[in-house]
Amino acid sequence: MNARSLIRWAGAAAMAAGIIFAVIQPIHPPDELASVATSAWTIITAAKTAMCLLFLLGFAGLYARQVEKAGWLGLAGFLLLICSWWLQTAFVFAEAFILPPLASEAPEFVDSFLGTIAAGRASAVDLGALPALYNLGVGIPYMLGGLLFGIATFRAGVLPRWAGGLLAASGPLAMVMVALLPHQLERLAAIPMGLAVAWLGYALWAERRERVVEPALRAASS
Repeated sequence: MNARSLIRWAGAAAMAAGIIFAVIQPIHPPDELASVATSAWTIITAAKTAMCLLFLLGFAGLYARQVEKAGWLGLAGFLLLICSWWLQTAFVFAEAFILPPLASEAPEFVDSFLGTIAAGRASAVDLGALPALYNLGVGIPYMLGGLLFGIATFRAGVLPRWAGGLLAASGPLAMVMVALLPHQLERLAAIPMGLAVAWLGYALWAERRERVVEPALRAASS
């Protein structure tokens, strides 16, 4: 195991996270109390928990690959994305492992958590600083971080520029879709970012593989 291998595996993590992120959006159960006890909720939230951890690894590898050319813009985007997905991991963990046991004991709290945090509905229970923490620590860094990191990736030219451009556009596009679409359709705004990260992750994975294959082919031909 060396630095190049670690970066390559980080590319695989980014690819997996992006695919999961894009695939689960159309099939995600509604963010309401009745969904918490379903098997679909258990499967999707478990996949989301793994996805968050994979995003942390994936973005670290994507940044490490282009750190010399991404500049301060890339660093700012990377830190914002890491902050966003680090906090998102805590909220998704709560969805997966804390809310289901509480659904029968404290249904008002669970419904308020899902409504305020995920669906943007008014809360019947005082959740304290959680809504503000989610908006300021997850939502804004997600959109701004994707924009900055995507622009830095496009300018660096180390990874596919079109993938970087798609990542940069995913944040502003999400803002527009969230403003115009109902909540269940808002989730579709996450698909562009998922596809962009999966594309960048595949490029990182395939780049290392091509470097290994080419010398072997030259040696065999000689």
